[in-house]
Amino acid sequence: MAIGYRQMLDEAEAEVRSVSTEEGVALRAREDVVFVDIRDPRELAREGMIPGAHLAPRGMLEFWIDPESPYHKPYFAEDKLFVFYCASGWRSLLAAQVAQRMGLRVASLTGGFGDWRRAGQEVTEPEPH
Repeated sequence: MAIGYRQMLDEAEAEVRSVSTEEGVALRAREDVVFVDIRDPRELAREGMIPGAHLAPRGMLEFWIDPESPYHKPYFAEDKLFVFYCASGWRSLLAAQVAQRMGLRVASLTGGFGDWRRAGQEVTEPEPH
């Protein structure tokens, strides 16, 4: 029997640490934490991103994490906490679950970039076209 997205999110919530925007602000100041934006590059072009975050589009995440992949990104091999975020927190929760299963220490930013921006936190503005 197939499961729906809500069940997938519930299972991920049971496995993955979630952090609020306030916790995220404190974590961002630490050297042992990497923020990972999994949104589509078009979303970043429209909305900006959290300063210092790495872009890892959701469709490439597993390949970028795996050191055996030709697409591996070395920052994923660092012994750090990876805080994943997307627009609202759903995609990043599922991405964090996958990354955790692949051996990373992870957290998911509850409410995603949307809550971050609404809270008045620092963002890099998109480049004008």
